[in-house]
Amino acid sequence: MIISQTPLRISFAGGGTDLKAFYSQEEGWVISSAIDKFIFVIVKERFDDKIYINYSKKEIVDEVDQIEHDLVREAMKKTGTKNGVEITTLADIPSAGSGLGSSSSVTVGLLNALYAYNGEQVTAEQLAREACEIEIDILGKPIGKQDQYIAAYGGLRFFRFRPDEQVDVEKVCLENGNNRKFGANLLLFYTGKTRKADAILTEQKEQTSNKMYFLREIKKQAMEIKDLLCAREYNQVGDVLRRTWQLKKELAKKITNGDIEEMFNSAMEAGALGGKISGAGGGGFLMLYCPREKQNQLRDALKGYREFPFFLEKHGSRIIFNMRSYEWK
Repeated sequence: MIISQTPLRISFAGGGTDLKAFYSQEEGWVISSAIDKFIFVIVKERFDDKIYINYSKKEIVDEVDQIEHDLVREAMKKTGTKNGVEITTLADIPSAGSGLGSSSSVTVGLLNALYAYNGEQVTAEQLAREACEIEIDILGKPIGKQDQYIAAYGGLRFFRFRPDEQVDVEKVCLENGNNRKFGANLLLFYTGKTRKADAILTEQKEQTSNKMYFLREIKKQAMEIKDLLCAREYNQVGDVLRRTWQLKKELAKKITNGDIEEMFNSAMEAGALGGKISGAGGGGFLMLYCPREKQNQLRDALKGYREFPFFLEKHGSRIIFNMRSYEWK
């Protein structure tokens, strides 16, 4: 039996510049962090030759090509995993559409667990690259690369997405104590709605050439946040988040709505310095930056919304249990 643990993520700035429509023209920049909420993948050998898949539904099939769950199917193909196996996915959040990168965390976690099941240990770079190949190239999802990379690497990272498809990964310079100090000012509140990101991202992708000004400004803000964190100017990060949210709303029509705007404005009036919807937009979680002395006031203002407590997570996808069966030679 193999169990992988893969983190979800929050993204601070640069989203949209990790889409090929942007980084094929010029380098994209994103800054994001893993959080201590996870996708777990369990892979277990079975006595019979069937394939068992357990998620929100149960599949029992004879061949890999018969699997309906597209991420499981393609991860098995990518790792060369055949039949006689049972795969289970479990999550710390209830569904997709949260804006916390869950689909890419599932893909990275599947690859990591299946490679370990086959006796292989692979790098974070390979996990991220192959997860991108599955989701973007094979399945044709209109998404970028940031989620796969932060899920594989973990920590607080600055990414450069280059036109030649190379990705540079930089660890942002926060020591453990400062990491906690910064993270303590971040809060997540559930908007009460999940959404399919595909429609928003498809529009964003198609409008890239018309939105280059906004994307370039969002890209600059990723670098600005990195520099502020290195200078320990944490409260100024809140202001950048506020500005990047205003720019993000220009990228597609359904990124925001009246309920989200009311929620955001209530948070700002209660003491938040900035924030943005995590992920593509339209629902999911509202991430806010609020100094600790104002957080009780903020919670009172948003008492109609469920808070999702979290800490920043230093680890990327990893194998937390490995008990493999070996044939006697």
